[in-house]
Amino acid sequence: MRYYIIYDGQCNLCVNAVRLLENLDQGKIFSYVPMQDEQTLSKWGITAQDCEQGMILGDENFRQRWQGSDAIEEVGRLLPTTGFVDIYRGLPGVKWLGDRFYEQIRDHRYTLFGKREIYQSVYCVDGSCNTKTQS
Repeated sequence: MRYYIIYDGQCNLCVNAVRLLENLDQGKIFSYVPMQDEQTLSKWGITAQDCEQGMILGDENFRQRWQGSDAIEEVGRLLPTTGFVDIYRGLPGVKWLGDRFYEQIRDHRYTLFGKREIYQSVYCVDGSCNTKTQS
């Protein structure tokens, strides 16, 4: 099954996380769409307001969808070499702290990590990259 990760293509932290996933996954499980690619997102009924709540992970038809820290956890669960997520989810109070931490990073990402021109992954949806790729 394929999954789509919708990330902030202007956030340095987000782009570096996508690049790390690109290297780990090599396009086997995940394809990537920057939040700024409104044309592709509109096909799935995802709006800019939806994206304000953080990264989104969806299955092939977006029948299942995770957002924010839940999306990060699910990405970790889907990667074949990680067992960290089950441990993380099993520790009392850690999930709550992780959610709050994610919200702080999400709301202050440009201040903390900087803003860049839009990065488009080489593993974009159907190979049709709608935005300019930046290194």
